[in-house]
Amino acid sequence: MYESREPHHEGGLSLLSRERDLTEQTVLARKEWRRHWPLVLASSFAFSFTSVMAASIGTFIEPWTSEFGWSRTLVSSGMAIGAVTAFLFSPLFGLLIDRIGTRHLALPGLVLLAGAMASLSLLDGSVWLWFVIWTVYAGAALATQPTVWTAGVASVFDAGRGLALALTLSGAALAQALGPPLANHLINDLGWRMALVWMALGWGGPAFLLCLFLQHDGYDASRRARAEDPQTASPDAKSLLSEEPGLSVAEAWRSVALWRIAISTFLMLVVTVALVVHQIPILIENGVDRTSAAYYAGMAGLAGVAGKLVTGWLLDRYPARWVGGLTLSATALSFVLLLLQNRSMPTIFVAMFINGYATGTKLQLAGFLTSAYGGMKNFGAIFGVIASLIAVGGGIGPLVGGVIYDSFGNYDPYLWFGFFATLFCGFLIFGLPNYPEWVKRPHAKARIVRPRRPWRRAA
Repeated sequence: MYESREPHHEGGLSLLSRERDLTEQTVLARKEWRRHWPLVLASSFAFSFTSVMAASIGTFIEPWTSEFGWSRTLVSSGMAIGAVTAFLFSPLFGLLIDRIGTRHLALPGLVLLAGAMASLSLLDGSVWLWFVIWTVYAGAALATQPTVWTAGVASVFDAGRGLALALTLSGAALAQALGPPLANHLINDLGWRMALVWMALGWGGPAFLLCLFLQHDGYDASRRARAEDPQTASPDAKSLLSEEPGLSVAEAWRSVALWRIAISTFLMLVVTVALVVHQIPILIENGVDRTSAAYYAGMAGLAGVAGKLVTGWLLDRYPARWVGGLTLSATALSFVLLLLQNRSMPTIFVAMFINGYATGTKLQLAGFLTSAYGGMKNFGAIFGVIASLIAVGGGIGPLVGGVIYDSFGNYDPYLWFGFFATLFCGFLIFGLPNYPEWVKRPHAKARIVRPRRPWRRAA
């Protein structure tokens, strides 16, 4: 990696330089927030809607299996359909973001997503209808995938990018916190069919309106600039942000750092999303009624909000490989607690809380690390590939959890896999190299490597 051209000064001068850099960083971050906070608000709420089905589907497992006699494997297959679709087409949609921007994908995608979610109320026990609706849902999810919201926010935030991504992706944690209790309340009062309709329209409608009026980001600014002065834009430019620093697509494929980020993100999604989807059945099997289980799941979602905010604050101040590595490794504790014999309800709750915290950070870490190590020049295309792995992990995880339960009568094999996988993910992030030269962070400035002390490197 690069080395700083500035000599390293020990003592007071180094501290003064760092304090000056931190002050400048804070001033720039405040300017960014004054201009672009409406974008973060719209993106966060919209992302909460796109995440609410995954967060609350566990509440519908019991009504569906009771009414239609379906297995948990079949119920979990809906998420798997979305995973396969996203795996195949997310890179294409990432390229579309670079070409046309986020707004032109997000608005029609939100409308279609709400329609598909409401259509689940038409289920009559037909497996084919189940597959058709989830296929439509998967298509809509492509246009509203995490890449859309992270790309939009990252295109206008630099100094405050960590916290901006944290608040944006807190939408998923908000969905996890409010989705299960809300779904359970609606199921009890209106039945599961109307619960789906009200959640689709009552949550999706405001999300669409917020994006209609507030979803304006760097891609829009670039498009307007080109429209006003076409001569300033190269006719061969493939990206709206082609002047930003970053890797080419070919360079990204050869980047060891990006591969470590992608593999870690995929494995974390497999094990943590499966636990989110199956946590309500796990609680019910331990003697908790569905209403209480839904509220426990909601509290785990609040832990996810805390995870995003704390992690966002840390990412703007400390090296991401430290923050991410520690967070992902600590997730292993949740699987250890669930593997204990004669586990009590407090133990289960602590495990869900830890998993909720980690679930709240994984997409944020992926987006931040991708923008740092890949740059913004082709962020949509690069993160589109990672988003395909995110979708596969998020879809396969619940399916694997359902298959393991149907086969063994418990979740123990899955929990052992989750324990070792989270430790491995932490190891991958800890091993990331220094930041690239375009990352403007006080802690990103590398020290000169002195011959007598070759072990000194930048964090």
